[in-house]
Amino acid sequence: MSILVHAKTRVIIQGITGRQGKFHAEKLLEYKVKLVGGVTPGKGGQTVHGVPVFDTISEAGQAVDFDATMILVPVAGVLDAALEAIENRIPLIVVIPEFIPVHDAMIMREAAGEAGVRLIGPNTIGVISPGKSKVGMMPGFIYKPGHVGIISRSGTLTHEISSNL
Repeated sequence: MSILVHAKTRVIIQGITGRQGKFHAEKLLEYKVKLVGGVTPGKGGQTVHGVPVFDTISEAGQAVDFDATMILVPVAGVLDAALEAIENRIPLIVVIPEFIPVHDAMIMREAAGEAGVRLIGPNTIGVISPGKSKVGMMPGFIYKPGHVGIISRSGTLTHEISSNL
């Protein structure tokens, strides 16, 4: 069973060249996620763990196909990163950072609704279809394929419930 992501989901990371971006890019690749690119303004042309980096989402879209993004940029850049993803109509946008101003979150949510794209977060561990793909920062080994989907406000509680199930 897949919810939101599946084995063919193609992912980019906005903020892939930062410390968190590099770390979670490696974890996605270890989980066999189809990580096809990353976006960091001013860093286009580089690679992270063999994944190409682009300056903008538009530039990435001209080079690779993707249908999900994971945003791992500093708080001050989250709104701009999310709006860029929304404007480019990425079907699944996962906003990981916490401490996003409520007003920024409201702007993101409204823009996503108007654009018809799905926005998860901010302040989320992401989404996973165990054994298939993930767009997030959860440790994949805790989750097993099955017929139960878990939604939780707490990342730690999600891990605990999933481990117990």
